[in-house]
Amino acid sequence: MLRAYAKYLRQAGITFSQDYIEQVLRSNPTVTRLLVRLFESRFDPAHQLGGRERSEALAEEIRGELDEVASLDEDRILRTYWGLIAATLRTNYFAGAFIQVPYLVVKLDAARVPDLPAPRPVFELFVYSPRFEGVHLRFAHVARGGLRWSDRREDFRTEILGLAKAQEVKNAVIVPSGAKGGFVCKRLPDPADREAYQGEVLACYRMFISAMLDVTDNLEAGRVTGPPRVVRHDGDDPYLVVAADKGTATFSDTANEIATSRGFWLGDAFASGGSEGYDHKKMAITARGAWESVRFHFQTLGVNVDTDDFTVTGVGDMSGDVFGNGMLLSPHIRMVAAFDHRHVFVDPDPDPAASFAERQRLFDLPRSSWADYDRALISPGGGVWPRSAKSVPVSPQAAAALGLEGGSRALSPDQLISAILAAPVDLWWNGGIGTYVKATTQSSADVGDRANDGLRIDAAQLRVKVVGEGGNLGLTQEARIEYALGGGLVNTDSIDNSAGVDTSDHEVNIKILLDREVHDGTLTEPDRNVLLHEMTDEVGALVLAHNYQQNRALAASRAQDVAMLHVHGRYIRKLERDRRIRRRLDVLPGDREIAERRSAGTGLTVPEFAVLLAHTKIASTQEVLASELPDDPYLQRVLVDYFPTPLRERYAARMRDHRLHREIITTVVVNDMVDRSGITFTFRLNEETGASVPEITAAWLVARAVFDLGGFWDQLEALDGQVESSAQIAALLEGRKLVERAARWLLHNRRPPFEIQPSIDYFDSGVLAVGRELPGLLAGRDLAGYNDRREQYLGRGVPGPLASRLAAMVPAYAAFDIVDIARGTGRPASETAAVYFKLADELQIARLRDMVTALPRQDRWSTMARGAIRDDLYAAHAALVRDVLTVTEPGPPEERLAAWEERNSSAVRRAAQTLTEIWESNDFNVATLSVAVRAIRSLAAASGLPA
Repeated sequence: MLRAYAKYLRQAGITFSQDYIEQVLRSNPTVTRLLVRLFESRFDPAHQLGGRERSEALAEEIRGELDEVASLDEDRILRTYWGLIAATLRTNYFAGAFIQVPYLVVKLDAARVPDLPAPRPVFELFVYSPRFEGVHLRFAHVARGGLRWSDRREDFRTEILGLAKAQEVKNAVIVPSGAKGGFVCKRLPDPADREAYQGEVLACYRMFISAMLDVTDNLEAGRVTGPPRVVRHDGDDPYLVVAADKGTATFSDTANEIATSRGFWLGDAFASGGSEGYDHKKMAITARGAWESVRFHFQTLGVNVDTDDFTVTGVGDMSGDVFGNGMLLSPHIRMVAAFDHRHVFVDPDPDPAASFAERQRLFDLPRSSWADYDRALISPGGGVWPRSAKSVPVSPQAAAALGLEGGSRALSPDQLISAILAAPVDLWWNGGIGTYVKATTQSSADVGDRANDGLRIDAAQLRVKVVGEGGNLGLTQEARIEYALGGGLVNTDSIDNSAGVDTSDHEVNIKILLDREVHDGTLTEPDRNVLLHEMTDEVGALVLAHNYQQNRALAASRAQDVAMLHVHGRYIRKLERDRRIRRRLDVLPGDREIAERRSAGTGLTVPEFAVLLAHTKIASTQEVLASELPDDPYLQRVLVDYFPTPLRERYAARMRDHRLHREIITTVVVNDMVDRSGITFTFRLNEETGASVPEITAAWLVARAVFDLGGFWDQLEALDGQVESSAQIAALLEGRKLVERAARWLLHNRRPPFEIQPSIDYFDSGVLAVGRELPGLLAGRDLAGYNDRREQYLGRGVPGPLASRLAAMVPAYAAFDIVDIARGTGRPASETAAVYFKLADELQIARLRDMVTALPRQDRWSTMARGAIRDDLYAAHAALVRDVLTVTEPGPPEERLAAWEERNSSAVRRAAQTLTEIWESNDFNVATLSVAVRAIRSLAAASGLPA
């Protein structure tokens, strides 16, 4: 046990050697014995009676003995051991460690581990054995990620921690949070004996899997049961899933066999991607997900990758999943050059059709490399060379294609690869392993990928228009930001290649649902497997929808990057205060850099927005999940729609019993809300209203349903390839404003928490009635604004019905007020709306509203002031309409308004005089417009006085 903790401390970054740690333990036998007794008191099942009191007494003894330790270093080591034992939640030590099984595992509460480097996971498993060591990091109770065979024996935890953090960001789009595991083999045989070598790796993997399951809860008949002879100092924790990773790509069936043999409740859902799971390479899902980003980037450039030829360089070869599948997603790819760890390929002027067919041939071979490419199909000046070559001749044609000056020359393979990376082509497709682009400000040591130090380039040298990150870590985050600031189009790897983890998550959740049916005898396992594979295409479509939406969300943020920089700066500060981010670790700009960008007229970049998008989803998911919102009956439809059609048709009634039904509902709702309404939507509404994220989410769901935003988004997405992407983004932002105004109205005028379906029912029919009458109900300035907006959208190619709907969104801001007034006065919504818009024209409220909307929003306080004035104006307008409907007889709005004005002639004159003076001043700022709104409020107050 003591040796295992020493091994862990070395991985956690303690500066002392293992020999010195052992010496300290030997030199302080009293403290060491007390530490062992404390461990036994906490975890020996035979000593749990009175265990808490005994452990507290032992802790007091330890504290007293430590006061007598003279050496600061020795004190630090011994206190760290004490802290580790206190942070340990479970162990298999008393369940047969090194007796029945050849390893020891401890489960740690990482928040309590002394001096652990950030970021800290929620749970950490450490496994020690003479044959291997391993670590598994989880950032939440429900988390998933791959297990890799690491070759970094001295610092494998550091490697896994970086990957786990990246996995947490990537997993923002799926139900589980991020996790990652890794192990090192310490007694590997000679690699020349391949069978023995691989056998030892697999044996270590099997022990690692078994160790994790040794301290993991199980579900039996729906009841959580703890592992035998394991004392638990934490709550129930039965969710443990793993996935394949580097060095373990073929091990999923082994993991599932172990889980199944132990009766673990997840069965073969424990490790996704096994023989009865979704084959990512056959689905081409990772490549197709990243291709959604490529397609959208090119769409913003006016290029259709399905019909227009474009040039490409890449990392990988056609035998690979991501590279091979990706380079078959368009017959219009002109592959100019590529490389992998074996060869360099150059084709200066490729024929799209012939090269596509040849790439398909290579992909279909059982194994292939660039050396198998038919040389007769390579254009003059091209070729294939091994990376072991001393030099490679560069023809004039190749030099021209790669943008090299000086004509023909010879380069080393690494120099040629650097030239390929810097080539002025349309797309760089990364489907390989390694980091090939760093920021100008970074050194190679900063990158941490020594294998590619000789060929890596700086972001300033990257001349491609678009980067597609099918693989991980192709660029550093600093490089992405530098490239994006220079005008390049790039997301992040966590955005581009998220489809793989998304597919695996769907597989796990589908299996959890179906395995209940198998257990109950209503579905056989062979039939379950057939059903799984029958749903492959629909699962793929559900996954790719996330890639599609996230690209639109990032594009919308980019469209507002400068105008919203003050908001983004505030939001980053809040995330930092809440300890959601660390600017340096997450590569987000500091306050000084944000100020510099504001002065330069630039905003955040898409790679930075991608980080904020992920952290927004992570934070919102945690807050919504902790609330009662996922239990609202309205959201049952969200749960059902998550699953493919055959499951919806057959098992909808059983889905509420899914172990992760609340997590699924929360994930779907949060993803939809953040993608549709923006990264700062909940942040801004919280600033303005004080509402919590769950309350804001409920208001968003009501507004979404009442205004049929789902149908609107479908109409918008149907325009892909028919109108410019900028027109689609402008329309998306118009819809955002409507749902945001409606959500804000609900939060101001309804006491949360409110039930979703009754709230929808209250507004639904009235809003629909008003919408049917538009633009016929509009008058004056409102009507002119409607016509202008409609013409603008028509001019950008938007079809007439959708252009009309978009033009009507601004007057629709008032719909909730109108319906509320109609219900309060007992008048039809259409009649109320007619009076509302006529009054806006007659009293110049519409003009005043437009002036308020035009106020600058350069910081939080100007934004808050503008919002307060606007809300006051809407409230006063609603009060006036309510009074008109109450004190006048039914009739045309013109007659009712005339009667009301006659009744309130003195107050109307005073208001009109104030507004006239303000219009004549031609000075429209917070002060003058506040006075103008006050005039309308005074009019509303006067109209309500007794006659």
